[in-house]
Amino acid sequence: MAETLNYIPILVLALFSLIVAGGMLLLPRVIARRRPTPEKDMPYECGMVPVGSARDRFSIEFYLVAMIFILFDIEAIFILPWAVIFKDLAAEVSPAFVFAEMMIFILVLLAGYAYVWKKGTFDWNR
Repeated sequence: MAETLNYIPILVLALFSLIVAGGMLLLPRVIARRRPTPEKDMPYECGMVPVGSARDRFSIEFYLVAMIFILFDIEAIFILPWAVIFKDLAAEVSPAFVFAEMMIFILVLLAGYAYVWKKGTFDWNR
């Protein structure tokens, strides 16, 4: 029973978050007045008047850069917790070993970064 009491604050926070999010979604629909205009119904393209079809193909570089961003974002997700628990890990195992593991991880990522740079993924003037 005591273990389940530990989860009550998490449940309260989740319920509160759902209520706030639901209120933020539903309240404007109830309160706001609707005045549609042609300008409001147009798709927004950085303040420019939309030209051409919405079905045009994007250059593959956009997708490559997005995937590279995701990879380096995941890298940060792995490095930050490692940095937080570095002292605890170093107390159990050799600090040099723990540090070397992360340096190998970073070297693999840098090798991938060098590869995409050499391949010309970041060259937008091709």
